[in-house]
Amino acid sequence: MATVKLLTDDELAPAAAAVFADIRATRGTDYINNFWRALAHDPVLLARTWASLKQVMGAGHLEPKVKEMVYLAVSIAHGCDYCIHSHTAAARAKGLSEPELMELMAIVGMAAETNRLVAGLGVPVDEVFKR
Repeated sequence: MATVKLLTDDELAPAAAAVFADIRATRGTDYINNFWRALAHDPVLLARTWASLKQVMGAGHLEPKVKEMVYLAVSIAHGCDYCIHSHTAAARAKGLSEPELMELMAIVGMAAETNRLVAGLGVPVDEVFKR
């Protein structure tokens, strides 16, 4: 259950409505998800978050599907159910196959296990790994 009301388009401040318009134009859809509707209570936070996300997830050196896969892996590591679902959907929309998803899950699980082993054992970083 949300801790804030998810604002409808009719309830938006003008600054939030402008961000929603940009989200719609950038994504080529009329759909605005619940994350943005929750952030709309604070138009400055909404605008800053959208601008950052648009820049980071936009064109760059990594392929869009890879960016979504990284976002998904971090979301899993942080236990963000909403982000896991939204970025799984986004990765699938960018071509992520079921075998790729399952391989990603195996990598995330393996990394979580070995990270905890290293942390629990206090294993020092090898000098050859340091830059």
